[in-house]
Amino acid sequence: MFKIGEFSRLVQVPVKTLRYYDEIGLFKPAYVDETTGYRYYKADQLPKIHRILALRDLGFPLKQIAQLLEEGISPEALKGMLALRRAELRSQIEEAQRKLARVEWRLRMLEEGKMGNYEVLIKNVPGVRAALLRRTLPTYAHVGQLFSQIFSQLEKEGLKPAGPPFAIYHDTEYKENDVDVEAGVPVAASSAYAGEGISVREVPGGEMACLVYRGPYESIGEAYAYLISWISANGYRIGGPSREVYLRGPADQCSPDEYLTEIQFPVERG
Repeated sequence: MFKIGEFSRLVQVPVKTLRYYDEIGLFKPAYVDETTGYRYYKADQLPKIHRILALRDLGFPLKQIAQLLEEGISPEALKGMLALRRAELRSQIEEAQRKLARVEWRLRMLEEGKMGNYEVLIKNVPGVRAALLRRTLPTYAHVGQLFSQIFSQLEKEGLKPAGPPFAIYHDTEYKENDVDVEAGVPVAASSAYAGEGISVREVPGGEMACLVYRGPYESIGEAYAYLISWISANGYRIGGPSREVYLRGPADQCSPDEYLTEIQFPVERG
């Protein structure tokens, strides 16, 4: 038999780890001296510790390894486990590659002097029930007219906004005129008003690339360019019309330099 130190050197596992495996019942010594408490191991225990180490090296948690050793591992069961572990590792690699792409993109922007004061987040935006009005407008600057109509009608109906207003831009590209815009104002979940061209319905959420822009609406184009570049460079593609959520604007009686707008693009994995 081998003393714990000798066995540790033989299997290249720290003594502390062997003691821990004993404590949790994963791998117990062949014999423990009742007087000294010394642990002893046999050579025929080597296959078991090697299997434990091999499974641990593949990333299986100790609890699952213990269960597998207790119940036994058939070739088919092991094949299924390894296939699942392969899928997990591939997913981790893909996520690491996406993070690496974001780091490289930031470095490139810094080197080119194009790193604006923006931060992009991918987040799951919840759906919202809203009063909506969609029109073709002469220019983007006319979107305020839609909000005026919605707020006026909500006031007549005694309905209060339940969140910041937003706009959905349905055109697939920038247009100088005749723009397809839908203005929305969140309302209570129980609201069901419809009239004066205004409908109340659920606006779906989903995974979106989001950027908060601070400043006047006339200068928002740079933020859009930055966000679109980020989406392309980080392995995503645009999956629907953009949205603008007006977190702070003219109704707050502040300077245009203090306006806060969150730009949102639905995205899909590229």
